[in-house]
Order: sequence, then C-alpha cells, then structure tokens
Amino acid sequence: MDIKRIVVVGSTNMDMVVKTSHIPVPGETVLGGSFFMNPGGKGANQAVAVARLGGNVIFISKVGNDVFGKQSAQLFEEEGINTYHVLSDAEMPSGVALITVDDAGENSIVVASGANGNLFPDDLKDALPEIAAAGILLMQLEIPMETVQFVAQYAAEKGVRVILNPAPANTLGPELLRCVNIITPNKKEAEMLSGIKVNNLDSAKKAAKAICSQGVNTVVVTMGPLGAVICQEGKIQVVPAPQVEAVDSTAAGDVFNGALAVALSEGKDIPDAVTFACKAAAISVTRLGAQSSIPYRNEFIAGNI
Repeated sequence: MDIKRIVVVGSTNMDMVVKTSHIPVPGETVLGGSFFMNPGGKGANQAVAVARLGGNVIFISKVGNDVFGKQSAQLFEEEGINTYHVLSDAEMPSGVALITVDDAGENSIVVASGANGNLFPDDLKDALPEIAAAGILLMQLEIPMETVQFVAQYAAEKGVRVILNPAPANTLGPELLRCVNIITPNKKEAEMLSGIKVNNLDSAKKAAKAICSQGVNTVVVTMGPLGAVICQEGKIQVVPAPQVEAVDSTAAGDVFNGALAVALSEGKDIPDAVTFACKAAAISVTRLGAQSSIPYRNEFIAGNI
C-alpha cells in the first residue's frame, strides 16, 4: 500500500458563474455583473487541490464526449493528475453547475449532473487495484449513492483510509458511515446528519458528537470563518481559521478536503491536518471561481496566509 497515494472518486463539472449584488429570491430577476466559466465539480476540485498542494493523486470520474469533457481531461493532465480512470460517456453530456456569487462572497449553486450521474460501480472495476493500493480514498456525493457505498465499502475492506465529504447534503445510512474514517460536513450537512441546528461553535460541537456516536471515528465540521470543530473518538477540539477578506466561497470546502487528504498522507495528525486545510481554504475564498481559486503549496511557503 502506498500511504501517500490519494484516490479521489467524484464529479466533474463546468461551472458557469455570475457575480451579482445579491442572490435572487424565487420570482426575482437580478441584473448581474461579470460572467465566466471555470472548471469545477466537487471531485475535480478536490483532485486539483490535492495535486497543487503536493499530493500524489489518481482521479476517477466520468465526463461527456463533448467540449467540456475534453477541456476537463486536458486540464487534469496539465495539473499532473493521473487521468487514466476519467471515463467518457457516449450518451450523457458533461456535468454543468450554474453559480451565483453575491457581494459578500456567498454563493447559490444548481447542478445538472450529466455524465456524473452515470458513474456506476461497474465503471470502477478497472480502478479497484488502484483504490486497494492507495493510502486514502476521498469522495463526495455528486455521483450515485450506490457508487459511493460500493467504493467506500471496498476501500474499508482493503484497509484504505476513507474520507467522505457529505456534500451536497444528504441522509446517510449506517452501512455507509461504518466504512468512513473521517467525515467532513459543513454546517448544513452537520445539521442533516445530526438533527441538531448548527449556528455557532457550541452547536457544532454537539452536532459533531452526535455524528461521532453514529459510528464515525473522526468528524470535522467546517464552519467557514469560525474554523473547524473536530470530534475524534468523542473528544472535541476547535481549530481557528485565518481571517481573510472573502470574495467567493465557491470550492472552499473542496479545497479544505483536498488539503486535509494531502496533510494526512504526509503523516500529520488530525489537528495539524485540519489547521493546514483551514489555511488552504482561507486562501481560496480570497479569489473568484472554483479551480481558479485553489492555491499551490508554494503559497504557504511564501507566507501568503
């Protein structure tokens, strides 16, 4: 087993982003400002974050046989990501995300899954040896749940450390949670998993303990500018986040998860790995876009945060 090898299984999207003063409510039309397209998708973002932060990463995903899919595959290769298991779907288009970003840097996202929704367990047969030989498996929930369950169970049986970013928010069964070593919900996801309203650090601690009690060894609740709450075997620790001027929070959670996986693959303990991840996410929110916002390892060395 290569303890430094990280396998990311997840989605690839093309993000279409509009900057505007505020996110419209139902029935409201808002005249926005700048528009741009940026490669995204939670899986792809996390794979790029791992690569830029110095990790050894294999990405498993499915894209359409279209211009977005071809662009994504080319960009992954330019980032130094192993793309042998990025599959092309002959029927479905590549995934697309429509993103609105307001003046405070908050965002609203609608995703058309496209080929991501066609990434099924049978598609992963050729990649199973790579997963079994890895040190860490990192996944999210923008692909079919049956695929998430299948891969998590397989990795757990092979002794691979499983990190699950439960985004977008969804209910998770005990059979999946039993396969997960580390789960990384944000506030909304922690609420769904715990049944506890999360609006500050105290409620996040309660939610983290409740999720831990469901059988997950380590829970990391990400709290944006408040940092992260760790519950490890029932013990609570708060890791503060660097204070920055937020421009766009798109992909901040993905950067956090990619950075967490890299730090753990380098032998850091959970608190130090979460500290590293908070720094990476803080850099990302100071920039527009998803993959365009992901920092490189040398930015830490340069003391940018």
